[in-house]
Amino acid sequence: MVLITFTWRYGGSQVFLYGSFNGWTDQLLMSLLEGSATVFQRIIDLPPGYHQEQLCVQDEYGAINNLIFVKESDSTPSALLREDTQSKLVSGFVRSMHLEASSSLGLQLEPVMQLSANEIDVSRRRLFMLLSSSRADELIPNSGKVFALDSEVAVKQAFHIMYEQGLAVIPLWDERNAKMSGMLTASDFILILLKLHGSHSMLTNDELERHTVSAWKYRKFQLHAEVSGPMIPPNRRVLLQAGPDDSLKDVALLLLHNKISAVPLLHSPEDESCVQLLHTACLAGISQHICRHFRHSLEYLPLLKQPVGNLPLGTWAREVGGRASSRVLLTLYSRDLLSSALKLLIEGQVSSIPILDDDGALVNVYSRSDVTSLARGNVYARFRLDQMTMAQVLEVLDEASRDRCRTCTRFDSLYKIMELLSDPIVRRIVVIDPNSRQLEGIISLRDVFNLLLS
Repeated sequence: MVLITFTWRYGGSQVFLYGSFNGWTDQLLMSLLEGSATVFQRIIDLPPGYHQEQLCVQDEYGAINNLIFVKESDSTPSALLREDTQSKLVSGFVRSMHLEASSSLGLQLEPVMQLSANEIDVSRRRLFMLLSSSRADELIPNSGKVFALDSEVAVKQAFHIMYEQGLAVIPLWDERNAKMSGMLTASDFILILLKLHGSHSMLTNDELERHTVSAWKYRKFQLHAEVSGPMIPPNRRVLLQAGPDDSLKDVALLLLHNKISAVPLLHSPEDESCVQLLHTACLAGISQHICRHFRHSLEYLPLLKQPVGNLPLGTWAREVGGRASSRVLLTLYSRDLLSSALKLLIEGQVSSIPILDDDGALVNVYSRSDVTSLARGNVYARFRLDQMTMAQVLEVLDEASRDRCRTCTRFDSLYKIMELLSDPIVRRIVVIDPNSRQLEGIISLRDVFNLLLS
């Protein structure tokens, strides 16, 4: 048997699949693809041979069908040959005009071959050459905003600004010394919440208005040790930064080696006047640069055409394909408490946690950056961490955050994953079974770049 993916891209309230493989009688309900309002998919097992499914070819009985041929192979993943035109698929009251079928063992119609170690090295070298010859200033958009906070601003104001501007990290400006002094992140807010929760205190507006960001940052080393223990090193006192002439390779390695999500791109004028903040560089921008450069020449990077399920990439559930994962896939249920999520994010050293329903199906993902949504309507001042369930927390998220969860299957290509991760607000992709929505794994930007630059 061969796993085949059928795709319907033209909307409808309900979409059903019929074919000779089910006697033209059983209606197979197709599932709406995550993040889309029009694309439906269904994966089914088909035996090798010809199958009828689309209105295209006239058979010996006068019926109009399309024949798909499922090819069995001893050494490579199976391929699917197809012809496209009108289909016999019914979507609500609309007859479909086009149905795609593809092997779920790969995105291409040709077989996806396992790469040799040499071919992987060739792809990595070409990527390394691109990033080495590209400068950091290429990440700066033609138009846009850059944000920096005065380190003496009140904590309440800082996190309201981060929430309103949709920022997970923001540079801090030290007015007294006329220099960038650090970065304020969502993790800072998590540590504050956990500290106050540990002392059985409510985080009040008055407390947040009295304390400045610089005061909280000064205590961050102590807070981090109290919450996380000695196993997790405190954040650095020296501001990590990059310059516009630095290579993208150096910027990527700086982010990876120091386990940070973003770095300020600073320009220091020759006359030693005030330093200028040009951009906040992150791996998403570098991923976008790679995708833009190789979009029409993927044959030079066969690694990017590989299904992610074939690569040493991401964190996976143990039962998926019998593959081993060096990390535990941390999850929570909708009924679990916010306090549990915040502790897992810090102690587990992860940036996000998939939230499941009681059947184990994916509901959403809660990320470190989502903690700033607690500033919406001053939620942090009205609830205790051990009183809010994750279902309630997800309701607090704004519409943009609720839609931020992106999913894929383990048969999608690495290039597709990188395109999704090129969106700055998307920092990880959740791997699910497309029919059951059961969680199979999670892939982060850091995972992708560790693979590409290792």
